[in-house]
Amino acid sequence: MKKKNWSLLAMLLVFMLVLAACSEDKKKEDGETGKGGDKPTEKVDTSAFPVAVENNDEAIKGGTLEVALVNDSPFKGIFSWELYEDAYDKEIMDYASNSLFDTKEDFLLSDTGIGSIKVDTDNKKVTVKIKKDVKWSDGEPLTIEDVIYPYEIIGHKDYTGIRYDGDFKNIVGASEYHSGKAKTISGLKKIDDQTLEISFKKLSPAIYNGGDGLWGYAAPKHYLKDVAIKDLIKSDKIRKTPVTLGAFKFDKIVNGESVQFLANEHYWKGKPKIDKVVLTTVPSTQISEGLKAGKYDLATSFKSTAYDSVKDLKNLTVLGRPELAYSYIGFKLGKWDSKKGENVTDPNAKMGDVKLRQAFAYAMDVEQVAAEYYGGLRTRANSLIPPVFSAFYDDSLTGFKYDPEKAIKLLDEAGYKDVDGDGLREDKNGKKLEIKLAAMAGDDKDEAMMQFYLQNWKDVGLNVVLTTGRLIEFNSFYDKVKADDKDIDVYQAAWGTGTNPSPGGIYARDASFSYSRFTSPELDKLLANIDSPEAIDPEVRAKAFKDWQNYMAEQAPVYPTYYRTEIMPVNKRVKNYNKDWVNYSDINELELTADAPIK
Repeated sequence: MKKKNWSLLAMLLVFMLVLAACSEDKKKEDGETGKGGDKPTEKVDTSAFPVAVENNDEAIKGGTLEVALVNDSPFKGIFSWELYEDAYDKEIMDYASNSLFDTKEDFLLSDTGIGSIKVDTDNKKVTVKIKKDVKWSDGEPLTIEDVIYPYEIIGHKDYTGIRYDGDFKNIVGASEYHSGKAKTISGLKKIDDQTLEISFKKLSPAIYNGGDGLWGYAAPKHYLKDVAIKDLIKSDKIRKTPVTLGAFKFDKIVNGESVQFLANEHYWKGKPKIDKVVLTTVPSTQISEGLKAGKYDLATSFKSTAYDSVKDLKNLTVLGRPELAYSYIGFKLGKWDSKKGENVTDPNAKMGDVKLRQAFAYAMDVEQVAAEYYGGLRTRANSLIPPVFSAFYDDSLTGFKYDPEKAIKLLDEAGYKDVDGDGLREDKNGKKLEIKLAAMAGDDKDEAMMQFYLQNWKDVGLNVVLTTGRLIEFNSFYDKVKADDKDIDVYQAAWGTGTNPSPGGIYARDASFSYSRFTSPELDKLLANIDSPEAIDPEVRAKAFKDWQNYMAEQAPVYPTYYRTEIMPVNKRVKNYNKDWVNYSDINELELTADAPIK
């Protein structure tokens, strides 16, 4: 097989020309102009991005913050920290958060939030204490019962969410409660209206990042207790009229489209300085023009591929920071057994050969896409731990650098050979090999990039086709991936890590989030080492992280593709807005200096 030397730029231009010929009239009808990104982006110095706006203009009284939720699908609208599943619902809930804990350097829990913790490692206990006089958005007081209630939701036998996992079972009595053998979780002890003592089976350094089973949010028991646990996810009290602790309270919800928030007069840090927040779903193809026209103050989940279209707009400040996330490719290697509550690996899975998986990774020219398409806003990833977790990130890992010759060699060694001379490899038994890949739909550039990668794999003789024949809408994509759809052999996705770097919640045997369904005794051991009592020693824990990263690179059940820089366009009428991971500002401090976003 002779490798075709396709240029990404050439492929992008061809794709864009074809697309433009088909859609130019529609663009004119819709009033759309060029969106940028039709040529290679210049390398961006990501270290130069500010993380806070500088605005010394006098603030107006009140006002409405206009927020664009950049999303090519309707949001699901599951406004419960115990039940939500995707980043878009989280972006919405952040304006009305029920979070108990603040964080400080290295994403460790601090004592500046509603709650604080005291850890007793000898007795494997944690004491959670909440501030007095904190109220819910309906004026009812926050009590320790509201801190206990999320544990009772997640641990309940009728719980329909995805957070009853190995970490949660680390709480003493959680398994007995879940199985119905106990009516309460014995490891939860109410001391008084502000204090809860939690007993754990083990404690590790993860507890200081909110791991080991510690839950970081409250739930209004007085409001939700009359709703059966199995019915919570469809309840109006979750979907339409949530009661929350955050700076803003839900006012009007148009399902999938928009949310209006009002300032929460009961917010424990003081009533916000602005009156309202209106959050609207905006397609990625329209956001740049909307920002330019002064329709929006902020854009969340903004695509880095659209950076060129906003970087020079005079009415914006573009903030940037390392994202607590990575993009990755995953291989479907088994199924989720809901009865056992664990992943079960299939030794006969189509992508079960480790050399096939490694070859798949080496054939992918991530470097060229990152350079020509993202301009440095994404970089090739080498590890499943992002560099922002500097104490645990292994910078010595090579990762899967583009090496088609190595991919060809691995495939030959594994017995995947072109038997009939058509340029495509058959499987080890000489039968046609078709690999079905699922990826999320987006804008024109996502289509072009995927075509480039499909050609990469074809260049080494792998016949990779898209599941359903096209990219898949966001919600449908995850429905298929979570259900282990038989038409998915490989999937392209992303993980937000949160502030706890421990990978067990994503990759453990009993983690439903482990969509590859890869398990092994060695993986069990390596994950346990990361969050073992011995890992209280920083050197022991750093080594445990390194061992796990090396093992995952060798086995390649998933492999990282990109690290990401989060881009946050902010209208210049916004004041007191700081997104630094450590010195962030509270949303109640935000002000506006004009009656409408600046054009």
